[in-house]
Amino acid sequence: MVGAFSGEKDGASSILTQKRKRSSKSSPDKRLSPALLDLNVLDCPICFEAFTIPIFQCENGHLACSSCCPKMSNKCPTCALPTGHIRCRAMESVVESVCVPCPNAKSGCTENLSYGKQLTHEKECDFSPCSCPEQDCDYTGPYKDLYRHYDSTAHHERFNWFLCGQPFTAQMDISDKILIKRGCNLIILIALQCFREPCGVYVTVNCIAPPSPKVREFSYDITYTTEDGYTMIYKSPTVKRILKVSFETPRDNFMLIPHNLLRGDLLKLEICINELNQE
Repeated sequence: MVGAFSGEKDGASSILTQKRKRSSKSSPDKRLSPALLDLNVLDCPICFEAFTIPIFQCENGHLACSSCCPKMSNKCPTCALPTGHIRCRAMESVVESVCVPCPNAKSGCTENLSYGKQLTHEKECDFSPCSCPEQDCDYTGPYKDLYRHYDSTAHHERFNWFLCGQPFTAQMDISDKILIKRGCNLIILIALQCFREPCGVYVTVNCIAPPSPKVREFSYDITYTTEDGYTMIYKSPTVKRILKVSFETPRDNFMLIPHNLLRGDLLKLEICINELNQE
């Protein structure tokens, strides 16, 4: 009996050794190549979004992402059994093992990401494509390339420069809706926009860049002085970073100038763009 037990133990040990040898000969990066899979199987069958951990299954093995379980009242839409309580560890391991390049790889991003995390990364990627704010231009590219784009086109002829940390005067016709300003001591494109509404004119400042940790952050101050000498001041703790200029009236982060304080269609503002401390 003892001999038999010892033999079984030695056999199991031998199998383990063989597995380790095969493992050591394989590539150090054990993550699966997406070319070996139909990546659609890694998407939730309910919302069709990429699976992210945790992943749940019902007793029949039907899968659901953590967002869909409460939306379906924790009831499997396929077989009506309860779901949202049993983790599918096998699928979680598969999702973690599959590696895909950043969608912005062609623009220069070298990040490789676990499947399902690429969308989160793409929103903050330093290479996310930004659209030219000129309405007659369809150029898109990383924000640094967009900045240089103005040097190689006619856009820069109508450009206004500014120095970060120093107040400057911005003058525009309200009907123009947008004025682009370019930093001359930092790579930054600023879109000053105004929107005429029944209650007054909304004024906002945005930076054309992705919300990447690698992109500098700024705050801004706007000062508006009426003909009677009254002064309105708006201070924003951050300049919102956007990939594309929107011409919809902002819902937050704006200065509102009532119509009775305006001097015709000409809008004259004093603005200061300040760089926030970078850790």
